[in-house]
Amino acid sequence: MTQRFNFASALCMSALVLTATAVTAETGEALYNEHCATCHAATLRGSAHGAALTGPAFSAKWADKPASALLEYQMREMPPGNSQSLSAGQHVAITEHVIHQAALPEGATLRLTASDLQSASDETPDAVEFSGAGSVMDLARNAGAYSMQSIEGFRTVTTEELNNPPQGDWLNWRRTLDGHSHSPLTQISSENVAGLGLAWSMAMDRGSNQPTPLVRDGVMFLTHPNNKIQAIDAATGDLIWEYQYVFPPASKMLGGPTRNIALWQDRLFLATYDAAIVAIDARTGQQLWRSQKADYQEAFTHSAGPIVANGIVISGINGCELFTKAGCFITGHHPDTGEELWRTSTLALPGTPEYATWGDIDPDRRGGGDVWIAGSYDPASDLVYFGTSQPKPWAAPSRGMSVDDAALFTNSTLALRPETGELAWHFQHVPGETIDMEVGFERILADIDGMPVLLTVGKDGILWKLNRETGEYIDLLDTMSQTIFAVDRDTGTLTYREDIASAGIGDTYTACPGIYGGHNWQSATYDASRHLLFLPVHQLCSDMTPREVDLGPGGGGYGADVATYPMPGKENKAGALLAIDVRTMEIKWRVEQQALFLSGAVSTDGGLLFIGDLDRRFQALDTETGQLLWSTRLPAPAHGYPITYAAEGRQYVAIPAGIGVFRALTAVIFPDIYQPPDGQGLFVFSLPE
Repeated sequence: MTQRFNFASALCMSALVLTATAVTAETGEALYNEHCATCHAATLRGSAHGAALTGPAFSAKWADKPASALLEYQMREMPPGNSQSLSAGQHVAITEHVIHQAALPEGATLRLTASDLQSASDETPDAVEFSGAGSVMDLARNAGAYSMQSIEGFRTVTTEELNNPPQGDWLNWRRTLDGHSHSPLTQISSENVAGLGLAWSMAMDRGSNQPTPLVRDGVMFLTHPNNKIQAIDAATGDLIWEYQYVFPPASKMLGGPTRNIALWQDRLFLATYDAAIVAIDARTGQQLWRSQKADYQEAFTHSAGPIVANGIVISGINGCELFTKAGCFITGHHPDTGEELWRTSTLALPGTPEYATWGDIDPDRRGGGDVWIAGSYDPASDLVYFGTSQPKPWAAPSRGMSVDDAALFTNSTLALRPETGELAWHFQHVPGETIDMEVGFERILADIDGMPVLLTVGKDGILWKLNRETGEYIDLLDTMSQTIFAVDRDTGTLTYREDIASAGIGDTYTACPGIYGGHNWQSATYDASRHLLFLPVHQLCSDMTPREVDLGPGGGGYGADVATYPMPGKENKAGALLAIDVRTMEIKWRVEQQALFLSGAVSTDGGLLFIGDLDRRFQALDTETGQLLWSTRLPAPAHGYPITYAAEGRQYVAIPAGIGVFRALTAVIFPDIYQPPDGQGLFVFSLPE
């Protein structure tokens, strides 16, 4: 059985036991920050996973209704798929906080009254109060006297090694800077993978767990939610050291995914929640420098980390849904000092030919162009490649534009010079984007029939093939039954369906795939020897309704109500994994299942593809046929990016688990799949000794 998930009013909360007498404004704020801010932000401005709880759209929906209507809806529907997880008194506290902070217009009837409070209190059962429980838990959590160590004999990582890593290391987000996520290791193969077993595991911090562990000479560097990094013996699971970055709580968005860190010479580079870059000594875990990129109070933040290209620390930024004077950008920093060397805007600037593609919109009213995913680098051409996301607000009418306004450089591939930030070329995949169909994910660099190629896929499921030296269009493949565009494969031109192109505020239209994909942050893997791209996709659709958005100074946002559900005809096959021959752009095999594939993918020279899913399964498939060869059950849904590496002569495969913010969607539309709210951890497998 499947249901629709409507995040327009989802409050993304989970259970917390409090006494009935604790319904105060302070408690409401604490409950909201703990269980709602992940999706809706501490400021109530909303995010891609939860609607704004302030501003014109919220006021239009709720301001003229009694508070009891909002409270009743919340108690009936929230949290998604688990409506009984909060008591009535707790719901009152959260609703009171939202109403108090929502900046409602004068004369609004949305106010909590004493009768609301009394009614909820009457429904709340008595509870035994345990005074000081929070402080007891804090004491227990922080107790211990583990002695941090340092890494003896650490070998610095050279630029040459980043460009061509040792076989047993995993030195970059997708192992190699070309984004392949492919390993040459063969100790674990299609012949013996059935014997794979758990070698060790590590509990991880609570949050959206989407990391990529890095491994150097048998030492793993593991990034947790909450900007924490651990150095771990990759053969035994023994902790060596731990680093904790201190960040303002309001800077953490969407459960705090940190998808990657970078490693070069003797240091690690972390992009923080509060829009800074820090360097950490890889031997000791000590912070070496910190460079502030932007003000988190203007919504700037990071979900993806940097890469090191030609000795420069290069990273994008996101949180660009609010209007700021600066807008979104990519920066290059000096690895020794943190000095910002250059800054390149991802939104066209005044005085450039591309500026006119935004129509009459002022430069400080332009949003979007976020960089959600780390870039790729080609040493041969000395170019670094980033994907940018859509313009914001999502829908063209919400931002006072039409689909004829291309809004460069959103939804584009940007090729930059790493030493200067100079834009060598750009290619816009979807001009005038209006459905959150961003093409901002991994850029895979391949050499196909002697041609230097860049491959990328967006939420629409369209696989793009470009010349990575020039940006010229080569080919594309529609990997699923999308209903959004008419596609001209000869030219690479996409034309919106008429009702989507002409939609105004309040008009609802259907998009297949929907805003969760199609493809999403769960990255593909590429086996160059077979010319096969292995691509995880979500066969989901969405109904979108553009809403009015504050277009004044500091305004902006996402600006749409969205309901998501399985693609018609794919109700029990929403998860799909495709093997695509990129020479011919033909699908060689396709695996479909009910559970979404929620991790990235990794392939090996042992003929294996590793990937994890919503149903807590971590699987190994035969890369030639797609046949399932091995599977195990994790405590929580697989998430993040699996890797494989060698330590002390053995090959290991590691997978993060713990779903985080995505559960607000999946718990509703896949109620038959058990999805624990916690269980964040890293699980490492190997063959018997």
